Amino acid sequence: MKKSFIILLGIFSMQSAMAQTAMTPEQLLKLGRVSALGITKDQKNIVYKVSTPVMSENKSDSKYYTVPVQGGTAVEITDFKSLLQDKNIAPNGKFIVYNEEVKEEKVLGKDFYPELGKSDVQVYDALNYRHWDAWNEGLYNHVFYKDNKDKSIGVDIQAGEKFDSPQRPFGGDEDYIWSPDSKSIVYVAKKKYGTEYATSTNTDIYEYNLETKQTKNLTEGNLGYDTAPQFSPKGQLTWLQMKRDGFEADKNDLIVSNNGIKMNLTQQWDGTVSEYRWSEDGKKVYFLAAVDGTIQLFEVDYPGMTRKMPLVVQLTDGNFDVAGIVGFAAGKIIVSRTDFNHAAELYSYDLKKKDWKQLTFTNEAVYKNTAMSQSEKRYVTTTDGKKMLVWVILPPNFDKSKKYPTLLYCQGGPQSALTQFYSFRWNFQVMAAQGYIVVAPNRRGMPGHGVEWNEAISKDWGGQVMKDYLSAIDDVAKESYVDNARLGCVGASFGGYSVFYLAGNHNKRFKTFIAHDGVYNLQSMYGTTEEIFFNNWDHGGAYWEDNKDTRKAYGEFNPINYINNWDTPIMIFQGGKDFRVPIGQGQEAFQAAQLKGIKSRFVYFPEENHWVLKPQNALIWQREYFKWLKETL
Repeated sequence: MKKSFIILLGIFSMQSAMAQTAMTPEQLLKLGRVSALGITKDQKNIVYKVSTPVMSENKSDSKYYTVPVQGGTAVEITDFKSLLQDKNIAPNGKFIVYNEEVKEEKVLGKDFYPELGKSDVQVYDALNYRHWDAWNEGLYNHVFYKDNKDKSIGVDIQAGEKFDSPQRPFGGDEDYIWSPDSKSIVYVAKKKYGTEYATSTNTDIYEYNLETKQTKNLTEGNLGYDTAPQFSPKGQLTWLQMKRDGFEADKNDLIVSNNGIKMNLTQQWDGTVSEYRWSEDGKKVYFLAAVDGTIQLFEVDYPGMTRKMPLVVQLTDGNFDVAGIVGFAAGKIIVSRTDFNHAAELYSYDLKKKDWKQLTFTNEAVYKNTAMSQSEKRYVTTTDGKKMLVWVILPPNFDKSKKYPTLLYCQGGPQSALTQFYSFRWNFQVMAAQGYIVVAPNRRGMPGHGVEWNEAISKDWGGQVMKDYLSAIDDVAKESYVDNARLGCVGASFGGYSVFYLAGNHNKRFKTFIAHDGVYNLQSMYGTTEEIFFNNWDHGGAYWEDNKDTRKAYGEFNPINYINNWDTPIMIFQGGKDFRVPIGQGQEAFQAAQLKGIKSRFVYFPEENHWVLKPQNALIWQREYFKWLKETL
């Protein structure tokens, strides 16, 4: 009987595995996308949103839910705002803060010539005439406040200013907060205009006093980014700070100000903070940071204004990303979590017991019928003797006795962490499910391996980082299950630059390339991109300046200079509204490949920016991506 049971169990397991299917692009774009909105006022429930693409309508549909913080069945709701504390209402309940666009500058033809109202002319005298995916039409985000009850006309606390708060392009209402005494509004702004704006990262934190109508710069001495203001439960103002102007990927430290005396809680810690939240008693700060190819939860003591050095402690560990902090309830911290096989879901983490509990199961029915990929950490020795973490993602039901086509994935940024993220475009689960091994190196330039490693890519785009890529693929290619005759190289943004560069410097390693919004010509990139500070920092200045860094960047490290070595099929994706890596980059690369007689394809998205956001466009992106791989690999 026992033997028969074991046989039946084995048959059942085999049937279950056979019943599971591989994740497809179509299935990927049906998954619900979970985002937390907050914890209810009574601390008993979490409110969250699930957005799901509706392919036929080419948009996403959103539904709202609550789930108990202790776990349980989710309940769909319609009115969620009344359940949550509105942080935009002053603590005394008298006022509400908000933001609106204000016309502060003449730009359009009809601004100058009202009688020519049908003109479509734009006139500029300075840079910052466009940013990310939008042209400057003379409108600026301003912070307002008004009476919370009689809804009187709001007061523009930035009246007359040509500065944005919230910050463009990604800032929201997290860029402004009330002081605990309701007497002032603290907000984030980069108070620089035009060309000066485009060449600087000097964002500051300002305090506007409702009684005096005066504004004070609270971070005037710091020249880099100052962002993410919060007040502790005991009233200390806190924010994230980068020190150096122009360096967008500088070490991000946690600063606390107590009566104007500032303390850096993470100064001695060799990492960079991405998001943070105060403990309810005001004695600790919890934050997220990349570490060893993942994003984990940390805590740091707040010792008060003493000379005691704050202690940073990593709380969580595992092959997953803690992707966001929601808040605290019942002795637990509520967060979102992802990994290569799972889109974001909400979890609680017990700070005393150090254990996890999953709270939402939005896509569980899909996962139960999906054969999962395997991800492995591998440590490769680089050409300069360093140990580099490399993620290797293997197809579902991986068989060592077989040979698999293999993709080198080149991460963007260039200083973005490569962790257990779940992307709806560059999705490792889907790539592996189509039968490809994915090799994803934590090459030079990524956070999570110390500040020195993070900074090493600046002014060295075509140097050690390219050797890191090749070290990774060469090491994995030694395995018997890798088909060395079918290696591909793919990536977006800086990853797209990497593809263009390696296309001229790969020594016949790769059989195909795919670049999305990649930098092909560093000179024309400098002349058309909108955030000049980035290029100045990473390349040492403008292409007309003559120094050792610019000579390397625009000479040795410029992909266009290796076009005569191109001999491999290449596909190029390009967004028409990508002003960070403008359309000319993709056009130049495609035109060169075509004129050289190289098999190539140009996939153009006129209305997309640096990303692909519309559902039908996203599906076409996936289909074209895998069609190209099938044709060429």
